[in-house]
Amino acid sequence: MSAYIAEMDRGGMQDRVDGIAHRARSRLGTGKLADYIPALADQDPNRFGIAVCTNDGRVYAAGDAQEVFSIQSISKVFLLALALRACGGELWSRVGLNPSGMPFNSLSQLEAEQGKPRNPFINAGAIVVADHLVSAFATPAQHIQDVARRLSGNPSILIDRRVLESEWQHRSRNAATAYLMKSFGNIANEVDDVLYAYFACCSLGMSCVDLARALNFLASAGYARCADEQFVTPALARKINSILFTCGMYDAAGDFAYRVGLPAKSGVGGGIVAVVPGKLSVCVWSPLLDASGNSVAAQYALELLSNELASNGTTPA
Repeated sequence: MSAYIAEMDRGGMQDRVDGIAHRARSRLGTGKLADYIPALADQDPNRFGIAVCTNDGRVYAAGDAQEVFSIQSISKVFLLALALRACGGELWSRVGLNPSGMPFNSLSQLEAEQGKPRNPFINAGAIVVADHLVSAFATPAQHIQDVARRLSGNPSILIDRRVLESEWQHRSRNAATAYLMKSFGNIANEVDDVLYAYFACCSLGMSCVDLARALNFLASAGYARCADEQFVTPALARKINSILFTCGMYDAAGDFAYRVGLPAKSGVGGGIVAVVPGKLSVCVWSPLLDASGNSVAAQYALELLSNELASNGTTPA
């Protein structure tokens, strides 16, 4: 374990995490890699990691929890929080707040709704959010990397240049999405500048431990313990969690909400971050995905964790 991780308690929560990791490995081998991004197609499909960060700063981890992976759409949570900090509620005039019910890269829905994305967690919505950040910061990619480092307490986090280059070389559909929105007046900056910032955020390499710690502010009323700052207000943390609950798992958000019942965000790198407000944050990673783009083993692990916590009275009523 790296030096920046707080000493782990080997008590009841650690036993629970170890047990969940053992049981979730039964789902390895089910699903497929995100091969439409070539840099993700060579991941080891048998990797599995889980890390829980409680609101007192303790971390409980098992498996490949320290392995760095491409966070992909989990980055949209960072993008949204930063845009709301920088621009406030004006963002919602350009992005909706409702589930899409369509694939995360759908163009037909976007055109039908005149260039306004349904929510900030589909690709079109995240591109609009990135446009806000390009307007707000001189070097948005560097700013996003610095924030990820600060929130996680890990100064070695980097944008994976190999993944970024792969995203850039295969940007056609995202570019089409951005230009369609620009034709409706919903992109203010140059499309290439916006796409670069968006891809850079998606290309962050982080571990389960990094992500559980970095996004713990959503479990602790906006307070980021590693950075020792009130990163967002309690009200804003609650609102972001609401969007995660309804929109964070692509077009399978309803199914996940029914089975797991936690605000969560997934990425096609195989990671899923979930939040138990007032208690803890958790990240699970395993690269094989279902048809919706969500990790099969990670979803199962979160379902097990939710059931475990509910049986012990930890989750909210």
